[in-house]
Amino acid sequence: MKLLEAIKPLTSGQEELVNALNNSEYEVVGIFGPTGTGKSLFSLAYGIDALNDGKFKKLVVVKPMIDVTTGEELTIARAGPQYIELIKSYVSDVLGSFTTWDNILKLINDGKLVFVDSHYLKGRTFDDSVVFIDDAQAIKIESLIEVILRVGRNSRLIVAADPIFQALRGKGSSDASLILRDVLASEAKTKVVDLGIKDIVRAGAKRGIKLVIEYIMRSRQLSEQEAKALEVIKTHAPDADIITLLDLDEEIKKYNLPVEHVPNILVVTKQGHLGRLVGKGGERINAVEKELNKRVRGIELSLDFTQLVRALHPVSWIWKRINDVDFVGAYLVVKIEGDVFGAFVGQKGMYIRFLDNTLRKLLGVGIKVMTVEASEEPRKGKKKR
Repeated sequence: MKLLEAIKPLTSGQEELVNALNNSEYEVVGIFGPTGTGKSLFSLAYGIDALNDGKFKKLVVVKPMIDVTTGEELTIARAGPQYIELIKSYVSDVLGSFTTWDNILKLINDGKLVFVDSHYLKGRTFDDSVVFIDDAQAIKIESLIEVILRVGRNSRLIVAADPIFQALRGKGSSDASLILRDVLASEAKTKVVDLGIKDIVRAGAKRGIKLVIEYIMRSRQLSEQEAKALEVIKTHAPDADIITLLDLDEEIKKYNLPVEHVPNILVVTKQGHLGRLVGKGGERINAVEKELNKRVRGIELSLDFTQLVRALHPVSWIWKRINDVDFVGAYLVVKIEGDVFGAFVGQKGMYIRFLDNTLRKLLGVGIKVMTVEASEEPRKGKKKR
């Protein structure tokens, strides 16, 4: 059985990815999404199947090796034989559950599976090859361009990158892979597959992204008013684990927002701690609102970003018409039914500008909106692996 047939896609995003890889009309496939969504797994499996089927003569793997403690990239000149051993370990880790190391080693020894350092490509051309660039977000733009220039006749290019982690780290705008994604999206014979949080099938990866988001929120520098509000909240709800809070008074005035639904203060708690903030019958949060003379709304930190949009949007019912909220590239993208687009973005785009500004303060990422058919199902995981 082929590797790609043995690895069953578990989400609709992974199904889209498999279909793109199997469609020979696409000369370039760009895969953009968080770790744990199967970018490397499906790409390597496709490449090995293509070798075994005789469609291509080589699978060329370009994979930056990063020292996680220093952030420096290891090159073959610096690491020597260790560089190749590290890439071999990476392939073994990714495919180890679906094929034997002997099968992989035979492809390496036969010169069909080739590992390339992106720093040393001058004079090389990859004809009749699948060229797979993994972790493209960690490669400098000069090296990315150099790899693409080396793709020769009868060859196919696959690019995989994780723009979400870069965006959360505040490096989204400077990430070369995001520029590459935008370029590829408009190219002929090219397919861009965007994977989101809902496509993560590795439990550790989902937990890791949640921890990164929590770290970003806890690291926020509170304003003087926010710090005072936090002290009041701690007085009335001392056992509630508050991750961060955001004073929205300035944004409410700036965007002339209706005050009926937008809170003056948004409080983000650890999962399981919202009840401790609110109190039995709401007595705790009512006491906080009375002392601050402000509307306070609390939400629990989760990867369900619909709840975050619901807590902030000036139109109270709009969340019922949201199809999905997930990362696409370096943005949170809200998919809504087309007939409520105007209500969502607001007059002169005031609501979407408010959401974008608020989320940049809270997460460091912006927000976009797109319309979908009312009958379109949101992307969901099919089952756990």
